Amino acid sequence: MNGHFFILSAPSGAGKTTVCEALLKELPDLRRAVTSTTRPARPGEVNGVDYFFLSREEFQEKLKVGRFLEHAVIYDNYYGSGRDYIEEELDAGRDVILVVDVQGAQSIQETGVRAIYIFLLPPSLDVLKARLVDRKTDSPEVIMKRSAQAREEISRYKSYDYCVINDDLTVAVADIKSIIRAEKCRVDYLSRIVEDIIAPAI
Repeated sequence: MNGHFFILSAPSGAGKTTVCEALLKELPDLRRAVTSTTRPARPGEVNGVDYFFLSREEFQEKLKVGRFLEHAVIYDNYYGSGRDYIEEELDAGRDVILVVDVQGAQSIQETGVRAIYIFLLPPSLDVLKARLVDRKTDSPEVIMKRSAQAREEISRYKSYDYCVINDDLTVAVADIKSIIRAEKCRVDYLSRIVEDIIAPAI
């Protein structure tokens, strides 16, 4: 059977990267789809692990030949999710989680690709802004822009399959693990196994 494709999306600062890292530690069979970006690497980020860091020219060439499942321009930088890795892992029966912003998730939804969409919410907009300030990676102008956009992004929550509030990391991770486990027990996913069980012996 093919693996499940999970998409974890949230406003900037809601903690989606931290939650994903915790999930990967607790679920060794889960693979993270590494996305590509033209933004500079932040301190501690590793090429091929956190992102594939590309020049604008490299990104546009890959985009031209259809190598991205989705792409978006966020704060003057390109972001994109490569098709090849995701399709290979799913075809091999492995589960894949893709961490993207709200715009990226919407782009994938519009393609009709089958996926389970999980929206990670901050407990409040004030907490979200405080997290952006605390991580000390963005200028005050960028923080203001991200905070203003978060309200509009949160309003799209009904387009997702699940919503998880990231107030407590341990609880949020446990909630998403429950979602992943539940999806593996869906009737439409297990139907082939069930049919083999009830098939008459020859």
